[in-house]
This record gives sequence, C-alpha cells and structure tokens, in this order.
Amino acid sequence: MSDLAPLGVYVHWPYCARICPYCDFNVFKDRGRTDEQAALARAIVADLEAQRALTGPRTLTSVFFGGGTPSLMDPAWAAEIVAAATRLWSPAPDLEVSLEANPTDAEASRFAAFADAGVNRLSLGLQSLHDEALAFLGRNHDAAQAIRAAQTAARAFPRLSVDLIYARPGQTPEAWAAELTRAVDLGPEHVSPYQLTIETGTAFDRAVRRGRIAPVDAETGARLFDLTQTTLEALGFEAYEVSNHARGEAARSRHNLVYWRGHDYVGAGPGAHGRIRGPAGREATVAAARPADYIARVAETGFGFDSRETLSALDAAEERVLSGLRIAEGVDRDEIAALDLPAPKVGELVELGLLADDPQRLRATPAGRLVLDAVTRALLT
Repeated sequence: MSDLAPLGVYVHWPYCARICPYCDFNVFKDRGRTDEQAALARAIVADLEAQRALTGPRTLTSVFFGGGTPSLMDPAWAAEIVAAATRLWSPAPDLEVSLEANPTDAEASRFAAFADAGVNRLSLGLQSLHDEALAFLGRNHDAAQAIRAAQTAARAFPRLSVDLIYARPGQTPEAWAAELTRAVDLGPEHVSPYQLTIETGTAFDRAVRRGRIAPVDAETGARLFDLTQTTLEALGFEAYEVSNHARGEAARSRHNLVYWRGHDYVGAGPGAHGRIRGPAGREATVAAARPADYIARVAETGFGFDSRETLSALDAAEERVLSGLRIAEGVDRDEIAALDLPAPKVGELVELGLLADDPQRLRATPAGRLVLDAVTRALLT
C-alpha cells in the first residue's frame, strides 16, 4: 500500500427509470436523454481530471457509482470513468469499484459488461423480497426478479451487497426476520438494511400528510432495529455501522468507510458532494444539480462545482462526530479537539451506556447507535 493519503471517488449518475416514492435524492427520469447522458459521461471524466490538480497524488481506495440508477448507464462509459480515475490517482492493490443497481431483468443482463468495465462490487437494491411490499415501495421489479438478479450478480462480481427497507407499515417482526434470512441465503457478503423514513417533499411525505399511509411508531421502529441486529449477527454479519452489516472486515464497504473515517473524497456528477484537503483546511464541494447545468459548468470552468468552501475547524470537527459515531470504531478524540466537548456531558452519556468509556476515541455503544440522533444532538448542542 502506498504511503499517499487515501482518496475515494464518488460518481453520481442521476437517471432513473422510475422515481421511488420514498426517494429524495437528486434524480431525473431516464427516458429520452441519450445525448445528454453521453455528454454527462464526458463531463464527469473532465471534472475528475480538473480535480486531480486540487488533490495532488493520492492512493485511490474506492470508486463508487451511485445515483440515481448507474446500472442504466452504458457500461463503456463506466469503463472510461474507472480508467480515468485509476490514471489520475494511484489505485490501491485492493481497489474497490462499486456500482448501484436495481434488480430488473434489463439491468441484470448488463452485469457481465460492468464487471468487464472494472466494477468488482455490486450494491443491489432488493428493498424487499415480497411482491406486495415492492408494489408499495414503487419498485419496478418483483421478488422473482430480485432473486434472479442476486444470483446473476453473485456469478458476475466477486463482491455483492444488498439493500433492504424495513419498518414498512404493517410489517411484523416475524416476517422481517424471515425476509432477512432469505436475503442472506442469496449469498451477499454485505447487507444494508434501512429503516423507512418519510423524507420531506417525497410522494410518501404527501401521502402521510393526506392520511393515506401511516409510518410505524418509534417503539416499533426500535424493536425492528434491535431485531435486525440480532438476526444478522446470528447469521454471521457484524454491525460495523448503524445500517451496514458485513461478513467480516474484508466485506466492509471501503468507500463508505472513506466517509465515516473522515478521509478525502472527490465528487463528480450532478449534485455530487466532495470533501478534499485544501490549503486552508477541509473543503466542501457541491456540484451543480441539474445535468445540463453540470455539463455547462464543466465546459466553462473545468469543474462541475456549484459551490466550494473551506469548513471552519469547528464545522469540520462536528462533521467528524456525525460521521464517526456511525461506525463501531468511533472517532479519534484528537480529530475533534476543536469542539472542546465538556467532560461532564460526555461522562453523563457514558453513564447512560450510550458512549463507551474510552479516553482515546469517542465511540457510541450499540445502545447509543440506536438513538444516535439524540446522542449527537446532546454532544453538539
């Protein structure tokens, strides 16, 4: 491994065949945008080339294609972007190249081409293995397609992660435990179970306000969260982060650990965020959100940035707490010295069993990660 500082690359591909009712990401309908998509792929490569001058030489630990639905893109474009990233920065021997995909038959038919493009880890959005739940979630696949896609992905890629959504209205603990077990039986090394949240401005948000659906209550959500932990632990998965479980350390998401450990990452593509070390401190970058605006910005300036600012030492330390407490290892106290956290406040959270009694690292306990928002609010208020 090189002694250069680690770097991740996030590529946002914003197009979706269908926009899910729970989604508040920066997404656009895929249909009829072929010319724009080709221009976007070229702009992403140009943006990465421009940002290389900002980061300098680094060890590239991960490339992550997120979205949107990046499995809808031409695999040749993914190959060009991966080739650019590995040319601009020094790839680690265990470089992780992840791509998010949905389990439609059309997307699964392209998995081998993405593997040839350099993708070695697929993040498959199963979301559920029940047809009724998939219809409620607005998905454009059924359970049979989900199973076929997971089986195809397991053959095409050396690493497979699956996403699931729980705490759906009417879901029982027994049904959720059985669904988790079925998902693990498909052979993933990594499982990301996300509790359904109602995000402002989404179709589900409008449905809740109109009384058409009722989210599960906090007590039920907490019970399902606990069940998630115990079920996956019994199946051989460690909860190394609030919503991420891996079958051993090698199966952890290297790219997500870039975020949670406070390493630098370059963001390219519409609406992509980045964090890079600048001359005056940690810089936050945000790309233009609309594809046409992003393409135009790259053509005009070389960068896709809509904004670029240096974080204050206090803001950077707060960000480290918010991300670092999500993982079991926590955050080194030296990294958050600017916060000057009051010892009595930390001690109270330790006594409550929400923080570990560790003089070197600020770490949330499993109980603390269950109520992490309250813990971070107590620390940072």
